[in-house]
This record gives sequence, C-alpha cells and structure tokens, in this order.
Amino acid sequence: SVSYAGLKDSKYNELANKYCPKGASGLFTFSCKGGFADAKKVVNAVEMISLVANLGDTRTLIAHPASMMHSQLTEEQQIAAGADPSVLRMSIGIEDAQDIINDLKQALER
Repeated sequence: SVSYAGLKDSKYNELANKYCPKGASGLFTFSCKGGFADAKKVVNAVEMISLVANLGDTRTLIAHPASMMHSQLTEEQQIAAGADPSVLRMSIGIEDAQDIINDLKQALER
C-alpha cells in the first residue's frame, strides 16, 4: 500500500490541499509485501537513492523506520507509532524522474 497526502483517498488530502495548494510534498510511504525482511532488502539494494535517517533534501532519500529510527521499539510499539516493519519512507529529490524509478524498480525486483 502507498500513503501520500496528494492522493484523493488519503485521510490527509484535504489538509494537503489547504496548506499546500501547489501540491503535496515529495514525501510518501509504502509497504513491502514481504514485511521487515523485504523492506530491508529494498533499502540495501538501492544504488542512486540514499539510505538515511532524515528525509527532505535535494537528493532522493529512503528510510526504513523499523530498523533505523524506531529499532529500539517492539513491533507493537512500531506499529502504534506508524512505523510498521514493512513500511519504507521516501522523499523525492531533483534527480531525473526516470533514474529514480529505475533505481527503485531494480531494488524492488531483487
């Protein structure tokens, strides 16, 4: 699943439209079907996209909160904090869009 405030079915869409009239940010989250293990594989397989704990930069960044910022929490606490073990967070940078797509695609296919 994908969570992005710019999607019409997002519970944050109305707020995004109100506070970001030119469009929602380049930040979104998505879940990996294979859970924690697959999420880790994806972040370890990206080549151009940078694996970092912070988000928001001119570079495209990816984070796996369950193994990074929230690793000290139990799985139940991670889920309650919105850091489900299968979830990855990305912020899109200024690189060529096709380069970003290609890097994420090859990481997901591994």
